[in-house]
Amino acid sequence: MTTLRVKRSAFAVAIASALIAAGSPDRAAIDECLARVREIHGSAGPWAVAGYRIGERSLKEFGIKRHDFSISIVHRCPAKVRYSCMADGLQAATGASAGKLNLKVEEASVEALQTVVRDKKSGRTLSFTLRPKLVESIRDLPYERLEAEGERVAGLADDEIFSIVDKPGKESGK
Repeated sequence: MTTLRVKRSAFAVAIASALIAAGSPDRAAIDECLARVREIHGSAGPWAVAGYRIGERSLKEFGIKRHDFSISIVHRCPAKVRYSCMADGLQAATGASAGKLNLKVEEASVEALQTVVRDKKSGRTLSFTLRPKLVESIRDLPYERLEAEGERVAGLADDEIFSIVDKPGKESGK
């Protein structure tokens, strides 16, 4: 019986470690994400939360803090609510804004949905694309399911939400 408990405990630790390594946020990070998105967007639906997670990852990758003027974001999306909600999530995470001229939304087809984030200091650029499986799961949700799906997306690992193409800048050394 004791051996079985030890094995179960070791298995639980291994699963928890794998989730942390894969980038799954803890409860405090999920709550912070949802609160910041609600503060900017008014609700925490899955599209705005996906934008937040992209912004959050960008800050981490660049090693910069929220509201840093060195960040520049271009979000390319159809001119339709849901896709454009991502821009509010990006603002909530990064502090970039249309008023600071470091957050822009450009109209594009759904096939060209993409967020490009640049660190002006290093020239390094990250291009984010949502995973097709995620897009399919959140595309046509009824209004009453948006908050629950936002919370679900907030708890996913980064690689379940988006893919990244990293283009080094002149000074990044990558």
